[in-house]
Amino acid sequence: MKLYGLIGYPLSHSKSQEYFLKKFNEQDISNCDYKLFELEDLISFPELVRNTSELAGLNITIPFKQSIISYLDEINPTAKKIGAVNCIKIEKSNEKIHLKGFNTDVFGFESSLKPILKPWHKKALILGTGGSSKAVAHVLEKLEIEHIFVSRNPVIPEPINYHQLNKDIIEEHTLIINTTPVGMFPNTNISPAIPYQYLNKNHLLFDLVYNPQETLYIRKGKEKSATIKNGLEMLYLQAEKSWEIWNS
Repeated sequence: MKLYGLIGYPLSHSKSQEYFLKKFNEQDISNCDYKLFELEDLISFPELVRNTSELAGLNITIPFKQSIISYLDEINPTAKKIGAVNCIKIEKSNEKIHLKGFNTDVFGFESSLKPILKPWHKKALILGTGGSSKAVAHVLEKLEIEHIFVSRNPVIPEPINYHQLNKDIIEEHTLIINTTPVGMFPNTNISPAIPYQYLNKNHLLFDLVYNPQETLYIRKGKEKSATIKNGLEMLYLQAEKSWEIWNS
């Protein structure tokens, strides 16, 4: 039996287990299982890996995409450049365990975003500064889309805070990506604090949140005739890339 799983906290919103178990069933993949490992911190992570002999791969979600790096033996160049890991390949030989980190969010986000980009999407706002935001920024740099980070509590010179967002900034930045968990189940009645009144039909609002499939952020974008997309396709795409890595 090969075991795969997801670590993060909380995990009540996650559809990763549902996706992989359905995949195993539909594709007749035997001797594989996928579990959720809800950890409040990473102190118990080494013990989890050591004591779960069948564990062959892990996905990483909020809030550990950056802090997990210090526990790894090796990191893929792209993930190292980004500074965030959301996929770990676990190789065990006798008493030795080797953990290698990857970032499959890059593949998932780029593949999901590119088909809906328009020529006027030249500038973007990235809401949040966590691990997912770093993968998003990497993709935007690759696509030559200028971007600014927006944070509730900017701690470095670059990000601006939500209070600084005005009509000019919103109208100029027609691509807005929410990388925060704001609006995620079960807290579905809140949305990132941007001035939605300045949105228009030229805007593209991308939400990495996928549960619920229509967040308040997405709904407010629809009301302004903006193009909208949630993170469900991105989840599936990065999951398939993870599966490819685990089985390479």
